[in-house]
Amino acid sequence: MIELWIPVTVAAAFCQNLRSALQKHLKARLSDAGVTYVRFLYAFPLAVLYCTAVSVGGGLELPAVNTRFLAFCFAGAITQILFTFLLMWMFNFRNFAVGTTYSKTETVQVAILGFLVLGDTLSAGAVLAIVISVAGVMVLSAAHGRTSPRHLFAGLSEKSALIGLASGAFLGASAIFYRGASLALGDAPAVMRAAFALAVATGIQVVVMGAWLAWREPGQIGAVLRNWRLASLVGLAGVLASICWFFAFTVENAAHVRALGQIELVFTFVASHFFFKERTNLTEVAGILAVIAGIVLLLHSA
Repeated sequence: MIELWIPVTVAAAFCQNLRSALQKHLKARLSDAGVTYVRFLYAFPLAVLYCTAVSVGGGLELPAVNTRFLAFCFAGAITQILFTFLLMWMFNFRNFAVGTTYSKTETVQVAILGFLVLGDTLSAGAVLAIVISVAGVMVLSAAHGRTSPRHLFAGLSEKSALIGLASGAFLGASAIFYRGASLALGDAPAVMRAAFALAVATGIQVVVMGAWLAWREPGQIGAVLRNWRLASLVGLAGVLASICWFFAFTVENAAHVRALGQIELVFTFVASHFFFKERTNLTEVAGILAVIAGIVLLLHSA
């Protein structure tokens, strides 16, 4: 029987892909920080509504808050924001393709951080699956950026590459911290722990990033509110993705979840090739096949 975290993770990747596509339409109207804030501000009330529905509809009490939970939630919220800022900053560099490629090492970093922070371990098969899929992701990213493997290794010491590695580390850390937050809530049902952690973490992001915008880009808050029609769709797609991610992180090793989540690239590849009729080269095909092979091996090993 298929474990529940598997279809939930696939759904998370699909909704995340949809959210990213919707966010691109907002980039002409908002700054990078404004576009980022949209995903938090419009997702927060939906996250609270979902948490309430889970509690009332399921007859479940809200978990008792503790210091460990709050620390993990805050750490996850901040590292997710930092990941987004670093990713946006990286695009300002001429050789941003190198940095973008190195940011894709996030899954490997999740596995390392998961072991160091939470004691999560992986089987040899899962480690091999993650290595294969990450290699495929990097090949795909390099192909899209027209960057050769030789250039990637030569550029490891460049600023964009270091920023890329750091952004991947922060994204990986957020996954680990969110899993830690859910686990810190004790024996409450997984769906309740995940919903509660999501609502709290999103609330922290709204407050922290809202304060930053009020300080550095005060005009963006008004712009975010004026573009509520499209922004609300971003929030809806974003909260659906987050609901699935948080549940998957609660019940399964975060490294497994993030590795399977790379199926998002398969969705993007299929859409660009079959629906948008974009040309693909052999390097891209090799990359996507490696991602698929890694996912298949992961599901067999997990």
